[in-house]
Amino acid sequence: MRAMRLRRLLLAVVAGSCMVPSAAAQGTAVDYERARELPLRWAQLDRAFRPAWRWLDGGKALWFVDDRGPAKSWVLVGADGSVRRASRREDLDLPDVAERLAPRSSWRRSGGSAVATSITFVNRFERPVRLFWASGEGTLRAYGEVAARGEKELATFEGHQWVVDFAPDDLAGIFVAQRGPGLAVVDAASRDAASSKPPASPRAAELFVRGHDVWRRAADGTETRLSSTGTAEDPLHVPQHWSPDGQLALGFQVEPGEERRVHLVESSPTGQLQPRLHTLDYRKPGDRIDRPRPRLFDVAAGRQIAIDDAPFADAWSIDRVTWAADGREVYCLYNQRGHQVLRLLAIDAASGAVRTVLEERSATFVDWSQKTLLHWLDGGRAFLWASERDGWNHLYRGVTATGELVQLTRGPWLVRGVDHVDEAAGAVWVTALGLHPGQDPYHAHLARVGFDGKVVALTDADGSHEWTWAPDRQSFLARWSRVDQPWVTEWRRASDGQRLAELARDDAAPLLAAGFRPPLRFVAKGRDGTTDIHGQLILPSTFDPRQRYPVIEDIYAGPQGQFVPKTWGLGRRQRELAELGFVVVQIDGMGTNWRHKAFHDVCWRNLRDGGLPDRVLWLHEAAKAHPFLDLSRVGIFGGSAGGQNALAALLHHGDVYRVGVADCGCHDNRMDKIWWNEAWMGWPVGPWYADSSNVTHAGKLRGKLLLTVGELDRNVDPASTLQVVKALIAADKDFDFVLVPGGGHGVGESAYLVRRRQDFFVRHLAGVEPRRS
Repeated sequence: MRAMRLRRLLLAVVAGSCMVPSAAAQGTAVDYERARELPLRWAQLDRAFRPAWRWLDGGKALWFVDDRGPAKSWVLVGADGSVRRASRREDLDLPDVAERLAPRSSWRRSGGSAVATSITFVNRFERPVRLFWASGEGTLRAYGEVAARGEKELATFEGHQWVVDFAPDDLAGIFVAQRGPGLAVVDAASRDAASSKPPASPRAAELFVRGHDVWRRAADGTETRLSSTGTAEDPLHVPQHWSPDGQLALGFQVEPGEERRVHLVESSPTGQLQPRLHTLDYRKPGDRIDRPRPRLFDVAAGRQIAIDDAPFADAWSIDRVTWAADGREVYCLYNQRGHQVLRLLAIDAASGAVRTVLEERSATFVDWSQKTLLHWLDGGRAFLWASERDGWNHLYRGVTATGELVQLTRGPWLVRGVDHVDEAAGAVWVTALGLHPGQDPYHAHLARVGFDGKVVALTDADGSHEWTWAPDRQSFLARWSRVDQPWVTEWRRASDGQRLAELARDDAAPLLAAGFRPPLRFVAKGRDGTTDIHGQLILPSTFDPRQRYPVIEDIYAGPQGQFVPKTWGLGRRQRELAELGFVVVQIDGMGTNWRHKAFHDVCWRNLRDGGLPDRVLWLHEAAKAHPFLDLSRVGIFGGSAGGQNALAALLHHGDVYRVGVADCGCHDNRMDKIWWNEAWMGWPVGPWYADSSNVTHAGKLRGKLLLTVGELDRNVDPASTLQVVKALIAADKDFDFVLVPGGGHGVGESAYLVRRRQDFFVRHLAGVEPRRS
């Protein structure tokens, strides 16, 4: 039955390419069936090429299996970039053993990879060993034994963690599954790796807390009190940061902040008739937070070394504690509440004196949550640092003794993150955005940055990249794509980025034949008239350029990131609306992240903005270039921060946005979680918080609004949505509202509310009543 429906839908898609679709056809049962079934069909046809790469000779060559065609083939890529294919593995004389997995020293819970693979355990000991899989919850689950001198193959998934032992607390090996068959050799080397622990520094004594103060217990059992200021209201914690010689230790005295709890009522719990109360700790902007201050102890001498608290006043956090290799100083990163001052501080181990190694200061905010980078070099005598002090997030090399910073990267592009640091080679490999002029500035590229400031781009294709290093790091596999370009896989040399071979180019022909249309990329100038605003348009499979289509924006303008896709994908959430006869757009306006600092600063104390002035300009420019866009019928939807943005669009730009669906919005930033909101809105809480609140401006509502929220939203306090509801009622505004019993954060993506969202736009943008049968 489903196959017959798909065939009927595909015929309708083909027919739609040669006839003018009628506007009255929107919202029919065929439209809804197409919106439901076609994305599923496309998902079956979209086969990204991600084989199990098998390196040879430590990385000098590689081979893989290509199973995209009607028949499987084996591919051998030589060190010179030559590519040989064969229909049988034996024809290439490939190794017939699985790649040997490196033994690990520790394990963690397994991730949620969906890439199937296998591990063959080879027991080299004269006694049996037990096998355990580390579950996603972090518990060990037994998977039988491997006999003495025996083997056992198990199916698993890439990245899953496996623990081997003889008995409890007697480890024999730890292994992580790779992409492709792996060989886990359980022998003396794996046992040594699993049992190894970092050498403990020789500590002068044991430290503990009694009566809120720090005490020392010597080897002979003698106990000495080291501090005297601890109270129940301001206790000391056991020092955890020991000097290299084990004679000194740094800890913290922390005055607890106020407790704030959010209470959620589950109206219809499973298994009982009566409602259930849920309570969670949930601090909000402006709440009094913990007050940490560092405390230094000379454990060997049995005394506390005084440290001035003034440099640590109003701390949001004090972390990244690191001792210098010579033990003369201990360093910490101080982030002042309000996120406008970030300092690297050094505490003298002998005197307790505090000096500032470097300081980042901003009139708006320092992006501590996304861009903080501190990597120590040369035993603490130098470090790598990221800063936006010149207007772009760039890499610097600092000298600890003087605080001098040498800028390593510069120009109108930015460092997205550090991939690898090779101190001996004097180089760092980074993910760079905007590195190649003329490309989309959000495209990710790999670059090598020398400590001398020389930058070498290692990828250059017009797309966003991801990469996998060869074992010897002399080459890497790069995959790149765009929203309108399927994935291309290349083998590149690490020294200069030269392409050694193109290994695969994904074929989108089956998708295109089934009606899939890649998004259209579009760029327009923002509110300043000079800055490029990037976005995309998603068209229905039945698109006809002679028709005019209502427009729906899928919005999320959280300042922590950038959200318009940059790589090939299906975009099911957007397609489920587009197939109903809409053009769905996504736009990254000002106030979002990963452009220059001024672009990002638009969000400061101004989350009501949401980049909406730039989005409106983008829509008008897009309509000039694409006359099929009907800007008299524009809708918008989003969840969480996007829910706040979607409602703000109707409140502040109701002349453009006529219909909105807002799910689980943080509609008032005083009601939401403390870290996210103070990061962009600042501290103390000022009048700009109220001015950004959708509650404050509820009386400005124009157009049609659907609000949704789950009663058990633990991310954004659901009371935020209810307070909007109250304000709308007080303003005598008409709107729709759905409170979902038992629903959590993001409940708007549940099947029921996705359908309600579709119906809402069909009814109020297309102007027809939805017909599902």
